[in-house]
Amino acid sequence: MYTLSPFTCNRLHRLPKHPTVWEGDRRPISEGMLSAFGYEAEDLDEDGASDCILWVDGTEGVLRAVNIIPADTGPEAVARTLLQAMEHPQGAMPPARPQKLVVGDREIQFFLRGALQNLDLSIDYGTNLPVINDIFESLQRQENPSEEPLPPDWLVAINDQAQSMWDNAPWNYLSDHQIIGVTLNHWAIETLYVSILGMAGMEYGLLLYRSESALKQFREMALQEDRTTQQMQQAFLSQDCLFLNFDLVREETERPVIALPWMQSAPSAVEPEFGSLHPLEGLRHTLELEEAAALRISLEALNRFFKTNGGKLSKVPFPAIKATYTLTDPITDQSIKVKVHTQTDVTAALEALDDAAAIPAAAHLGQSPIFRDDYVPEGSLILLARFSAEDMAQWRSQSFYQALPGAATKGELPILAIQTSRPKAKVLAQQLQKADGVVSVCFNPGRDPMTGERFHLGLIKTGDGEFHLCVEFSEEEPEDHRLVERWQKWHAQYKGHCGVLIASGVTGVSRGKPGIKEALAFFETRSHTPEELGLPPLQMSYALDWE
Repeated sequence: MYTLSPFTCNRLHRLPKHPTVWEGDRRPISEGMLSAFGYEAEDLDEDGASDCILWVDGTEGVLRAVNIIPADTGPEAVARTLLQAMEHPQGAMPPARPQKLVVGDREIQFFLRGALQNLDLSIDYGTNLPVINDIFESLQRQENPSEEPLPPDWLVAINDQAQSMWDNAPWNYLSDHQIIGVTLNHWAIETLYVSILGMAGMEYGLLLYRSESALKQFREMALQEDRTTQQMQQAFLSQDCLFLNFDLVREETERPVIALPWMQSAPSAVEPEFGSLHPLEGLRHTLELEEAAALRISLEALNRFFKTNGGKLSKVPFPAIKATYTLTDPITDQSIKVKVHTQTDVTAALEALDDAAAIPAAAHLGQSPIFRDDYVPEGSLILLARFSAEDMAQWRSQSFYQALPGAATKGELPILAIQTSRPKAKVLAQQLQKADGVVSVCFNPGRDPMTGERFHLGLIKTGDGEFHLCVEFSEEEPEDHRLVERWQKWHAQYKGHCGVLIASGVTGVSRGKPGIKEALAFFETRSHTPEELGLPPLQMSYALDWE
C-alpha cells in the first residue's frame, strides 16, 4: 500500500486544522447524473460504468471536492480527491484539513487509515452520511423527476419574455459587473442580483443570483489566477442562481479551419434555455413552479426597466435608477409589486475586485500596447507551416516582398500564412505595408476570466507598434497545443527567423496550400517570445457588431 511522502505530509500539516467532520464516499453514478457535475457522457468508460467520489464538510454542509472516475479505478482516487478537498476545495472555501473523516465503506476506511497514517486524522466508518445522502437523493430526483414539467402556457410566457430580453439586448450597454437588483419578497426570494452576460461577445444571457454574497463569491473565484479549467468548472457549478442563456443558431456554412470569435456570422435564430445552479445540486434545467414564477416575473420587470431606462444605463458613472412595477403572480393571479433598481454599491465593489485582479500592463510596458482585430478578413484560413526555399524565392520575385536586414536564407522557413479571397488579401497586404510592415510574430498567453480557459493568441506586430490578432489556439485542444509547440520549436531551430505570407485562394483548389499564383505579399520577419516584446498575459474580450 502506498503512503504519503514526508514532503506531502509536511505540506498538509501546514494547512489550518478545523474542528470539523468531513463525509466521504464513492458511489456508482449513472449517465443521467453526469451533467449535474459538469461531465459529459464521453466521461463514462467503455462499459458505461463510472463512480463518483464526494468529499463534503458535514459540519458546514458544503461540497469540497468531487471526482468522476471509471468504475475499475483503484482506491487511490479517493485519497487524491481528499487531498484536493484539503488543498484546492471548490467554491470559495479556504484550504484546510478536518479533525475527523467519516466514510461509508469499510474498504475505503481501512485504505485511508493506512495511506494517511501520518496525517493525524481520525477515520471512522458510518452507515449514515446525511449530506452525501441528500446530494444523491437530489440527483436521483433530477434524473427521474417526479414533478410535472411546467405547463405549456408557462413555457410560452417565459420564452416570450426571453425573446423580449434578446430584443432589448442589455449587454450592448451593461457589463457583467454592473448589477441590477430585482426585489420580489415572494416565493422565498427577497432580491435577485442580476448580472448581464454578452458585452464580451462570447455568451449571452442573465445570471440571477439568489444573494449578494453568492454573486461576490463567484466573482472572486472567477478572477483568481492559476485556476485549472476543471476548477473553474466546479466553481461554475457552485453558483447559487437562476439563469437564462441564449443558444445562437447559425445556418450551416463552410467554415475556415481556424476561425476567430469575432468572425462569427450573425445568428439566424436564438433559442433560450433556463434553469438553476446550486452548490449542492449543480446544474438543473427543471424549475419548480415557484422558481419558474420568480424567473418569469423578474424577466418581465427587467424588460420594462430596460425598455424605459436603456439609454440612461450606459452613462458613467453607473447611475442610481429604480422603478416599481405592479405585475400578476402567475400562480395565484394576485397583484404583486416588484422593485427593479441598479445596485451601485455592489457594482462599485465588483469594479474594485476587477481592478485588484487586473494585470498592470502599463506599469510593465511603460505604455499600453494597441491591440487590433480588424485586419484579418472574415473567413480567413490561418496556416502554420514550413515552406521551401524555392517557394520563397518565387514570392520574393513576383509579389510584394519585405526583406529582413542581415538575414541570409538558404533553406526553408516557418511561415504564418493568411489565406483569404484575392480582394481581401490585397486590402490586407496594403494595410500591412501602410503600417510599416511586419516586425514580429508572437504567440502570447491569454485567458477567459469567466471560464478559466487559456489560449495562445497569435499576434502580428507591425512597424507602427500595433499588435494585430490573427488566430487563437486553445490550450485544451490537443491539435492546437501541437501547433503552438511546433512553432516554438521552429522559433529555436531557426533562431527566430520566420515569414508572414498573405495569399488568396481560400475557396479554391489551392486552399491550404497557397502557391506562387496565390501569393500577394511576403514579409520576412522575426518571431519573438512575449517576454522579448514585454507583453503580459491578456484577458479575452471580443465585441460583436450585428447591426
